[in-house]
Amino acid sequence: MNHNILKILFLTNNTRINAKGEAPIRCRLTFNGIRKIFSTGLFINPNHWENTLQIANPPNDSNSYINTQLSLIKQDINQAFLFLKVQKNTFDADDIYLQYKGENIKVEKKLIEVFEIHNDSMKKLIGIEYSKSTHSKFIEAKSHTTDFLKYKYNKKDINLVDISLKFLHEFEIYLKSEKKHKQITINKSIQRLRKIIKLALSEGFIITDPFLLYKPKRVETQVVFLTPKELKELENHKFSQVRLQQVCDMFIFCCYTGLAYSEMSSLTKKNIVKGFDNKTWIDMYRQKTKKQFKVPLLPKAKEILDKYKSNISRHNKLLPIITNQKFNSYLKEIAEILGFEKNLTHHIGRKTFATTVLLYNDVPMEIVSELLGHSKMSVTQAHYAKVVQSKVSEHMAKLNIKLSLK
Repeated sequence: MNHNILKILFLTNNTRINAKGEAPIRCRLTFNGIRKIFSTGLFINPNHWENTLQIANPPNDSNSYINTQLSLIKQDINQAFLFLKVQKNTFDADDIYLQYKGENIKVEKKLIEVFEIHNDSMKKLIGIEYSKSTHSKFIEAKSHTTDFLKYKYNKKDINLVDISLKFLHEFEIYLKSEKKHKQITINKSIQRLRKIIKLALSEGFIITDPFLLYKPKRVETQVVFLTPKELKELENHKFSQVRLQQVCDMFIFCCYTGLAYSEMSSLTKKNIVKGFDNKTWIDMYRQKTKKQFKVPLLPKAKEILDKYKSNISRHNKLLPIITNQKFNSYLKEIAEILGFEKNLTHHIGRKTFATTVLLYNDVPMEIVSELLGHSKMSVTQAHYAKVVQSKVSEHMAKLNIKLSLK
């Protein structure tokens, strides 16, 4: 049986005979195996209805009127059906009925459509809840998804209800094989797609989560940071070019505070406060997690703020203003001058704070997590567990030496 064919059948409801001895005529639509029954508003003597022929007999004015009206109803239903076939990829018997009645039909939301809803809302909140870079990453995620839909389905968009576990796996394969992305980048793209699906679920656009059984591939990441020797070398070097010296100072500041780029670039006087211990602290909210964090202003970081105190910008920023792209570009020049083989980026400053400045000086993991403003302790553990193991190994080596001397 072909369920994609629309069947229209008129039936008399002989259990609802009115005072005139007439039964109401109902219409039954069947499409994709689903039925929709509704009243036509017409009544007929049950003995005058020929169910097999779907007509009223014998011929008379009343029966002729009924046959004409039923023919018009059938014609209007078929027109509604053809309209939906052209306009929509998926629809059901209820949609056909609503279209026939001229009422609003259920609109299937599409993936790229919801992506745009999300990204437009995020754009309005740049500088309030989100950074420009976060918004750019979601624009990029939408672009990758659009490319995949064109590549795999030759479509510009896809209904949310058509997104399945298979779709997610195929998207992952596409990012790896066609875009040549590494697994860690793929996981980030999938993570952003997941946020769009969560929005669709919360808005009631879909009721089933395609991510329910999806498990991202785990990636073993190596934490890159400056060793104590490299950090000291960076601190002692004086650059002849002002732009390189400024970026060097700002990078060192991050090595002693753990601030992300967005936090460092928005640092103002109001973020420098006296703590419960009467010492100076940085008090901010992480843009990424919206979590408040406080970091003690260590001597080296304070020294850098003091250096630029007389050059506070008209925006009241405590450090020179420079774009993230230029910042990382100048860091590459700095690494080349100093002979560092590591690919220096701003984020390595944050990693250096967590490892060389904190963990290597026996600061407990839970305090490191608090100072970094991580949303959960597990995030810190996932990134720095191997660093802790390395530190334990160093302690054990020293212990072995002590014990061997006894």
